[in-house]
Formats: sequence, structure tokens, C-alpha cells
Amino acid sequence: MSRCYLLLTLADRRRLHQLVERKVPVNEMARQLSRHRSTIYREIRRNTFHDRELPEYSGYFSTVANDIAKDRRQRL
Repeated sequence: MSRCYLLLTLADRRRLHQLVERKVPVNEMARQLSRHRSTIYREIRRNTFHDRELPEYSGYFSTVANDIAKDRRQRL
């Protein structure tokens, strides 16, 4: 039995970035993006940028998250 799901688009990630910046609760983010909250948690955990030299530049950024996800898909 196959499952059908939609990947997050760059537009979804841009909206998610705005919500993360405003510190909206994850349940509300999921509701606004019409996704399950575990999808939002997973997206933020997997695609957050970490800079060890300049930690103040670490965070969730939509274009960086999109590139990280694209690279992960290509490796599979």
C-alpha cells in the first residue's frame, strides 16, 4: 500500500520561517500550513542551519532549509 504525501515547497518554508521568527506555537504553524505538527517539528529539526563559528547566525531560514532538503533527496 503506497502513501501519497506532498513535500514542503519553498513557499511553505518561507511561511514557516515567518512563523518561527514570530515564535508561533508549532500546533498553530501546523494548522496554518495544513500539515501535521510532527511534519513541522521534523522540518525544523532537520533543516535548521547551525554555524559553529558564528552561532548568532544559526536558525531556520527558508532558502537554506530548501537547499538542505534538496541535497538530502539527491543523496537518497
